Amino acid sequence: MSFSAFLAFPGQGSQHLSMFSKGGISDIAHSSEYSHALECCSDLIAHDVFKLIEEGPEELINRTSITQPILVLCSYLHFSKFVNTINITPTYLAGHSLGEYSALVAANSISINEALKLVRKRGELMESAPNGSMSAIMGLDYDAINEICLLASQGDNSHVQCANLNSPNQTVISGHDDAVLRAQDLCIDKGAKRAIKLKVSIASHSKLMLPAAKEFQKTLEAVTFNEPDIKIIHNVSVDSSSSYKEIPSLLVSQLYSPVRWVETCNLISTLNLPVIECGPGKVLSGLFKGNKLNNYFSVTDEEFYEKIDSYG
Repeated sequence: MSFSAFLAFPGQGSQHLSMFSKGGISDIAHSSEYSHALECCSDLIAHDVFKLIEEGPEELINRTSITQPILVLCSYLHFSKFVNTINITPTYLAGHSLGEYSALVAANSISINEALKLVRKRGELMESAPNGSMSAIMGLDYDAINEICLLASQGDNSHVQCANLNSPNQTVISGHDDAVLRAQDLCIDKGAKRAIKLKVSIASHSKLMLPAAKEFQKTLEAVTFNEPDIKIIHNVSVDSSSSYKEIPSLLVSQLYSPVRWVETCNLISTLNLPVIECGPGKVLSGLFKGNKLNNYFSVTDEEFYEKIDSYG
């Protein structure tokens, strides 16, 4: 029996060693049908992608300009296995930050090879942006955190803002190191349960990404996007684009704008559809739980195919 579903693709932070073997996609990765994608990814990162993912070193897997293409590749393989195994019609797609590129591939708006080239360049430009930091604030509402970020920001060279609105109890802030530290302390003083500094030197989804976004726009201008076959809910607008011509500008804005995941989950809750995390790890499943969604699944769950078959 066929049924509809909302598919969500993870972003940076979901990567880990052995994503092929632990994710159950080693066979499809070795298939000749997908060899072009693995070869493209290997060429872009100047490493054998299969060997790197399975054996490391981990510090390379966690390098932004390498993380981004290998995550998109793995999500693509998960999606390909999924649609060839289960009789499900994806009616909506979304991606958390980087995951939006996986959604574009799934919707046939761009090819996997084009997406890999784009996110490799995106990662390189993000690495070249001014250094900064990010911190996850737990147990304090968004309005309070946003107000604190405004107080903690002290000019163009000391800026912090809300970057990932992940759940009502988790917001990630991003910006210059000193401003992020001030905001962390103020959040704790205000009643936050925890403030966890992330192990990154990049201030994603903040104004520190404006130079990278400006350069990335030039890259996107050379890419031809097609009208997506499936509606994609974009991070910036929490809506599907009215025209494929809007997609490049949405991807540019995404670099320095917040990921509005709480609103995305609120939208999912109104659709009465099962939501499936389609990619490595279970980070999004944790966020679905934090947003009080029901009927969510992860393709990396060992019992996923049995569970989703029973659901249908």
